[in-house]
Amino acid sequence: MEKFIATLIYFFAVIDPIGSVPVFISVTNGYSDVHKKEIAYRAILVSAIILVAFVLIGEFVLKAVDIPIPAFQIAGGIVLFLFALSMIFGESKPEEEKKMEGGSDVSVFPLAMPSIASPAAILAAVLLTENAQYSIWEQALTVLAILLVLGITLKFLLLSNRIYHVIGEAGAAIISRIMGLILTSVAVTQVLMGIQEFFK
Repeated sequence: MEKFIATLIYFFAVIDPIGSVPVFISVTNGYSDVHKKEIAYRAILVSAIILVAFVLIGEFVLKAVDIPIPAFQIAGGIVLFLFALSMIFGESKPEEEKKMEGGSDVSVFPLAMPSIASPAAILAAVLLTENAQYSIWEQALTVLAILLVLGITLKFLLLSNRIYHVIGEAGAAIISRIMGLILTSVAVTQVLMGIQEFFK
Protein backbone atom coordinates (compact mmCIF):
# COMPACT_ATOMS: atom_id res chain seq x y z
CA MET A 1 0.00 0.00 0.00
CA GLU A 2 2.83 2.40 0.88
CA LYS A 3 4.54 1.65 -2.44
CA PHE A 4 1.30 2.31 -4.32
CA ILE A 5 0.85 5.67 -2.55
CA ALA A 6 4.48 6.56 -3.35
CA THR A 7 3.88 5.69 -7.02
CA LEU A 8 0.68 7.74 -6.99
CA ILE A 9 2.54 10.77 -5.59
CA TYR A 10 5.32 10.25 -8.13
CA PHE A 11 2.91 10.34 -11.07
CA PHE A 12 1.01 13.26 -9.54
CA ALA A 13 4.30 15.16 -9.58
CA VAL A 14 5.37 14.25 -13.14
CA ILE A 15 1.92 14.65 -14.70
CA ASP A 16 1.27 17.79 -12.63
CA PRO A 17 -2.55 18.05 -12.88
CA ILE A 18 -2.66 21.52 -11.32
CA GLY A 19 0.09 22.77 -13.65
CA SER A 20 -2.04 21.65 -16.60
CA VAL A 21 -4.90 23.94 -15.56
CA PRO A 22 -3.37 27.24 -16.83
CA VAL A 23 -2.31 25.47 -20.05
CA PHE A 24 -5.87 24.21 -20.55
CA ILE A 25 -7.36 27.64 -19.87
CA SER A 26 -4.94 29.23 -22.32
CA VAL A 27 -5.49 26.82 -25.23
CA THR A 28 -9.28 26.67 -24.82
CA ASN A 29 -9.80 30.41 -24.49
CA GLY A 30 -12.82 31.38 -26.56
CA TYR A 31 -14.28 27.86 -26.85
CA SER A 32 -17.76 26.98 -25.61
CA ASP A 33 -18.17 24.99 -22.39
CA VAL A 34 -19.27 21.93 -24.38
CA HIS A 35 -16.20 22.13 -26.65
CA LYS A 36 -13.92 22.60 -23.62
CA LYS A 37 -15.35 19.43 -22.07
CA GLU A 38 -14.75 17.49 -25.30
CA ILE A 39 -11.14 18.73 -25.44
CA ALA A 40 -10.55 17.74 -21.80
CA TYR A 41 -11.86 14.18 -22.31
CA ARG A 42 -9.93 13.74 -25.57
CA ALA A 43 -6.67 15.02 -24.01
CA ILE A 44 -6.96 12.56 -21.11
CA LEU A 45 -7.79 9.67 -23.46
CA VAL A 46 -4.77 10.39 -25.67
CA SER A 47 -2.52 10.77 -22.61
CA ALA A 48 -3.74 7.44 -21.21
CA ILE A 49 -3.05 5.67 -24.54
CA ILE A 50 0.48 7.13 -24.70
CA LEU A 51 1.44 6.26 -21.12
CA VAL A 52 -0.07 2.77 -21.12
CA ALA A 53 1.61 2.07 -24.48
CA PHE A 54 4.99 2.92 -22.93
CA VAL A 55 4.19 0.65 -19.98
CA LEU A 56 3.51 -2.22 -22.39
CA ILE A 57 6.24 -1.75 -25.01
CA GLY A 58 8.70 0.80 -23.61
CA GLU A 59 11.12 -1.78 -22.24
CA PHE A 60 10.95 -3.86 -25.43
CA VAL A 61 11.78 -0.80 -27.53
CA LEU A 62 14.84 -0.10 -25.35
CA LYS A 63 16.02 -3.69 -25.73
CA ALA A 64 15.45 -3.55 -29.50
CA VAL A 65 17.81 -0.57 -29.82
CA ASP A 66 20.22 -2.18 -27.32
CA ILE A 67 19.91 0.40 -24.54
CA PRO A 68 20.34 -1.18 -21.07
CA ILE A 69 17.75 -0.21 -18.47
CA PRO A 70 20.38 1.20 -16.03
CA ALA A 71 21.68 3.56 -18.75
CA PHE A 72 18.12 4.68 -19.51
CA GLN A 73 17.52 5.08 -15.79
CA ILE A 74 20.61 7.30 -15.34
CA ALA A 75 19.83 9.38 -18.44
CA GLY A 76 16.20 9.60 -17.42
CA GLY A 77 17.13 10.66 -13.91
CA ILE A 78 19.27 13.49 -15.29
CA VAL A 79 16.46 14.62 -17.62
CA LEU A 80 13.97 14.36 -14.76
CA PHE A 81 16.30 16.41 -12.55
CA LEU A 82 16.53 19.17 -15.17
CA PHE A 83 12.74 19.04 -15.64
CA ALA A 84 12.28 19.37 -11.86
CA LEU A 85 14.68 22.33 -11.74
CA SER A 86 12.62 24.10 -14.41
CA MET A 87 9.56 23.58 -12.18
CA ILE A 88 11.39 25.02 -9.15
CA PHE A 89 13.18 27.97 -10.76
CA GLY A 90 11.10 28.55 -13.87
CA GLU A 91 7.39 28.91 -14.49
CA SER A 92 4.93 26.06 -14.23
CA LYS A 93 4.68 24.31 -17.60
CA PRO A 94 6.57 27.24 -19.16
CA GLU A 95 6.57 26.54 -22.87
CA GLU A 96 3.32 24.73 -23.45
CA GLU A 97 1.12 27.81 -23.13
CA LYS A 98 3.05 29.38 -26.02
CA LYS A 99 2.89 26.34 -28.30
CA MET A 100 -0.52 26.88 -29.86
CA GLU A 101 -1.02 26.70 -33.59
CA GLY A 102 -4.16 27.79 -35.33
CA GLY A 103 -6.24 24.89 -36.61
CA SER A 104 -4.31 22.23 -34.64
CA ASP A 105 -6.03 19.85 -32.24
CA VAL A 106 -5.12 21.39 -28.89
CA SER A 107 -6.29 18.27 -27.07
CA VAL A 108 -3.33 16.38 -28.58
CA PHE A 109 -0.79 19.22 -28.69
CA PRO A 110 0.06 20.86 -26.36
CA LEU A 111 -2.39 19.32 -23.87
CA ALA A 112 -1.85 15.55 -24.15
CA MET A 113 1.79 15.99 -25.18
CA PRO A 114 3.90 17.48 -23.76
CA SER A 115 1.73 18.85 -20.94
CA ILE A 116 -0.01 15.80 -19.43
CA ALA A 117 1.89 12.84 -20.89
CA SER A 118 5.15 14.70 -20.35
CA PRO A 119 8.61 13.24 -21.06
CA ALA A 120 9.01 12.77 -17.30
CA ALA A 121 5.71 10.85 -17.09
CA ILE A 122 6.72 8.62 -20.03
CA LEU A 123 10.07 7.95 -18.37
CA ALA A 124 8.34 7.04 -15.11
CA ALA A 125 5.95 4.70 -16.94
CA VAL A 126 8.93 2.76 -18.34
CA LEU A 127 11.11 2.71 -15.23
CA LEU A 128 8.36 1.76 -12.77
CA THR A 129 7.26 -1.22 -14.85
CA GLU A 130 10.64 -2.81 -15.56
CA ASN A 131 10.05 -6.56 -15.87
CA ALA A 132 13.20 -7.53 -13.96
CA GLN A 133 12.28 -5.43 -10.94
CA TYR A 134 8.49 -5.40 -10.78
CA SER A 135 5.94 -8.21 -10.80
CA ILE A 136 2.86 -8.18 -13.05
CA TRP A 137 0.78 -7.18 -10.02
CA GLU A 138 3.09 -4.23 -9.24
CA GLN A 139 3.00 -3.16 -12.89
CA ALA A 140 -0.80 -3.35 -12.84
CA LEU A 141 -0.82 -1.11 -9.74
CA THR A 142 1.43 1.35 -11.58
CA VAL A 143 -1.06 1.47 -14.46
CA LEU A 144 -3.84 1.99 -11.91
CA ALA A 145 -1.86 4.88 -10.37
CA ILE A 146 -1.44 6.45 -13.82
CA LEU A 147 -5.17 6.17 -14.55
CA LEU A 148 -6.09 7.58 -11.12
CA VAL A 149 -3.84 10.62 -11.62
CA LEU A 150 -5.27 11.10 -15.13
CA GLY A 151 -8.75 10.94 -13.59
CA ILE A 152 -7.75 13.65 -11.12
CA THR A 153 -6.29 15.68 -13.99
CA LEU A 154 -9.57 15.37 -15.92
CA LYS A 155 -11.49 16.64 -12.89
CA PHE A 156 -9.11 19.60 -12.60
CA LEU A 157 -9.49 20.41 -16.31
CA LEU A 158 -13.29 20.31 -16.09
CA LEU A 159 -13.16 22.62 -13.06
CA SER A 160 -10.25 24.67 -14.46
CA ASN A 161 -11.86 28.11 -14.37
CA ARG A 162 -13.05 27.64 -10.78
CA ILE A 163 -9.71 26.21 -9.57
CA TYR A 164 -7.62 28.90 -11.21
CA HIS A 165 -9.90 31.57 -9.77
CA VAL A 166 -9.35 30.14 -6.25
CA ILE A 167 -5.59 29.43 -6.25
CA GLY A 168 -4.56 32.10 -8.76
CA GLU A 169 -1.30 32.21 -10.68
CA ALA A 170 0.75 32.45 -7.47
CA GLY A 171 -0.91 29.38 -5.96
CA ALA A 172 -0.31 27.33 -9.11
CA ALA A 173 3.35 28.40 -9.12
CA ILE A 174 3.83 27.45 -5.44
CA ILE A 175 2.31 23.99 -5.95
CA SER A 176 4.44 23.46 -9.06
CA ARG A 177 7.61 24.29 -7.12
CA ILE A 178 6.71 21.89 -4.31
CA MET A 179 6.17 19.13 -6.89
CA GLY A 180 9.48 20.09 -8.49
CA LEU A 181 11.29 19.69 -5.16
CA ILE A 182 9.83 16.21 -4.73
CA LEU A 183 10.90 15.32 -8.26
CA THR A 184 14.53 16.39 -7.70
CA SER A 185 14.77 13.83 -4.88
CA VAL A 186 13.20 11.17 -7.08
CA ALA A 187 15.58 12.04 -9.94
CA VAL A 188 18.69 11.73 -7.76
CA THR A 189 17.42 8.38 -6.45
CA GLN A 190 16.91 7.14 -10.03
CA VAL A 191 20.50 8.11 -10.98
CA LEU A 192 21.98 6.41 -7.89
CA MET A 193 19.92 3.26 -8.49
CA GLY A 194 20.95 3.22 -12.16
CA ILE A 195 24.65 3.55 -11.27
CA GLN A 196 24.34 0.80 -8.64
CA GLU A 197 22.56 -1.54 -11.10
CA PHE A 198 25.05 -0.79 -13.88
CA PHE A 199 28.07 -1.75 -11.78
CA LYS A 200 26.53 -4.92 -10.33
